[in-house]
Amino acid sequence: MKFPQFQYVKPRSLDEALALLAAANGTATPIAGGQSLLAGLSMRIATPASLVDLGAIAELKGIAFADDAQSLRIGAMTRHADMLASPLVRQHVPLLHEAVQLVGHVAIRNRGTLGGSLAYADPAAELPACAVALGATLTLVGLGGQRSVEAADFFRGFLETALEPGELIVDVRFPVAAAGQLSAILEFSRRTGDFAQAGLAVVARAAQGTLDTPRFVYFGCVDRARLATRVNGVLAGAGFPVKKPAGLAAAVDADIEPSDSPGCRADTKAKWAQVLTGRVIDLLNQRAVA
Repeated sequence: MKFPQFQYVKPRSLDEALALLAAANGTATPIAGGQSLLAGLSMRIATPASLVDLGAIAELKGIAFADDAQSLRIGAMTRHADMLASPLVRQHVPLLHEAVQLVGHVAIRNRGTLGGSLAYADPAAELPACAVALGATLTLVGLGGQRSVEAADFFRGFLETALEPGELIVDVRFPVAAAGQLSAILEFSRRTGDFAQAGLAVVARAAQGTLDTPRFVYFGCVDRARLATRVNGVLAGAGFPVKKPAGLAAAVDADIEPSDSPGCRADTKAKWAQVLTGRVIDLLNQRAVA
């Protein structure tokens, strides 16, 4: 298939990019790594009048501690490969380091970006689920100013986010792992590098021999990245080693609300999610005593 016709522009600053998006009045699409957008263009799912390439904007890149030193600031145009190679990410946001290894293949990680993944909001992607599980905060900027949005409020539905027309993600702030924090991510996919058919990202705290404030977030088998409130409620306060309490399977079903999709029935998704839940609990038990 062939791309539709479009104008291509590559601004050198954030202000220039915002001005171009505003002038286009909704007919321009920003492009980050392009790993999802280019496929949409080739299939004529996306037909923008112009593409605004963010690749040359240096202020949208980089990994460093935020001013408060309590969170790690990662620029929206930071590539997956850079996050994977970062000692700061590996040490202070270990869930993110673990998750990036599951993202696509090497070629995808070399081009794909953090902001692009979050803005596209594919429910099968790992990074949106991790952002919600970690309690990350996204900085959004438009011509009207800057605002901060919690990751749990950013994802609104299937491929739907809180981004307003003309807004861009500037950076994402991930809280650094505190003492006693546990995290894990597991997924099922048909082949290594494929999108997850079911996945689970978890952050919790081991406090006085119990599982404190668990944040389970499913992906691949849901419509968007969101906290699994029922599962979190069932497991909160469980003593180590954490068992699988009565009602856990029902809580998983209620949180993911599975529905049939081409090639995968709802009951299959529910079974996968339940199996992953058990495996993640086992993994948390192991890491709690490591």
